[in-house]
Amino acid sequence: MEPVLQVALDMMQLSRSIGIADEAVAGGADWVEVGTPLIKSEGAEAVRTMKRRFPGHRIIADTKTMDTGAFEVEIMAKAGANIVTVLGLADDATISEAVECGKKYGAGVMVDMINVPNKVERALQVAKLGVEIICLHMGIDSQMRGESAPVDILREIVSKTDVPVAVAGGITTETVREYVEAGAYDIIVGGAITKTDDIKASAKAIKDAMKGVEIPETIAKKYTEDQLFEAFSKVSTCNISDAYHKKGIIFGLHPYIKHRAKLVGRALTVQTANGDWGKPVEAIDLAKPGDVIVVDVGGAPMAVWGELASNSAMQMGVKGIVIDGAIRDIDDIIDLDFPAFARTAVPCAGEAKGWGGIGIEITVGGQRVRTGDWIIGDESGLIVVPKEEAVEVANRALDVHEHETRTRAEINRGSTLSKVNELAKWEPVQ
Repeated sequence: MEPVLQVALDMMQLSRSIGIADEAVAGGADWVEVGTPLIKSEGAEAVRTMKRRFPGHRIIADTKTMDTGAFEVEIMAKAGANIVTVLGLADDATISEAVECGKKYGAGVMVDMINVPNKVERALQVAKLGVEIICLHMGIDSQMRGESAPVDILREIVSKTDVPVAVAGGITTETVREYVEAGAYDIIVGGAITKTDDIKASAKAIKDAMKGVEIPETIAKKYTEDQLFEAFSKVSTCNISDAYHKKGIIFGLHPYIKHRAKLVGRALTVQTANGDWGKPVEAIDLAKPGDVIVVDVGGAPMAVWGELASNSAMQMGVKGIVIDGAIRDIDDIIDLDFPAFARTAVPCAGEAKGWGGIGIEITVGGQRVRTGDWIIGDESGLIVVPKEEAVEVANRALDVHEHETRTRAEINRGSTLSKVNELAKWEPVQ
């Protein structure tokens, strides 16, 4: 996965920030940060505005939270933030509460290491708390003294944790390459973009400087979603269930798929009400190629999805739909070869009222599902694998698959399943 460019909007005026953000995004900025000064000046409305203006981009709320972690994450997540920052100087309890609240409302936590004395030690501590990103940050006041984010510390943090690392503090076109080569995933740039005469050109110059940098192999392994997709595509849900100790099984949903079809992808979660297909359809516009839209309707009987939605989702690269509720147009959806799982199929649909939310934690078939978790489905059933455990579960499922392949070969050579497993030998001694 390529590193991302985050533009930091550290100013007072929301109207001015909008124009700057427009140009920065046009120049290639991937993520939009509502900076601390802007939040203090304009409040959560600044986050709402940026989310509405850039629905396809991640919005970072740089609250620099020091206390009441859950409450501030809830405020910013409801306003549309995908990531909320908490200071590394904060108590572990504050960070943990922020992380748990973020899971509920669909927002990740970035821990800002500004002014933390032992950055490496603290980075390893917060990594265990489930944060999404660690930010190595040299503050603006420190930059005024000619200081910048230390590359040696960046390398050490990257080498010792699987949590992606962001870097911020005086980064320019001339210095950005060094940070990317050292393993930084999120490059945060403020003044070098926002204070220039040509914001679009400045953003493009930094983005271009980031391209073509070979990320070290140890770092690249952290972001190989293509490899996870390939691994989960090779195994069955039965393999995964065996490897995952029967965890993650989504009960009660029926597969509406062609024979031998498979569903593999990252969850984009949606919560809605009976018959309200507004939010599920809106999610199509926010989905990325490889996503699976997962809808929590609480098992309600009125359809919230059909053939037109499936067709639209396919055009966006969505891999399939999972609904804890009702679906319709099953014959057309199967003909489209668009994998669908739902509690029931009915001919009737409701209306688009737009209740609910997108990207929040939901419950489907008795399992907790968050945006970014892995969804795997086939004719045997449906499983969710938490994103934090995906690599291990995929590796273990491949191991189960390989063992079964060897067992099958022995059976085909004339043995039996009981003999291969020596069942009689391992029965309890009477």
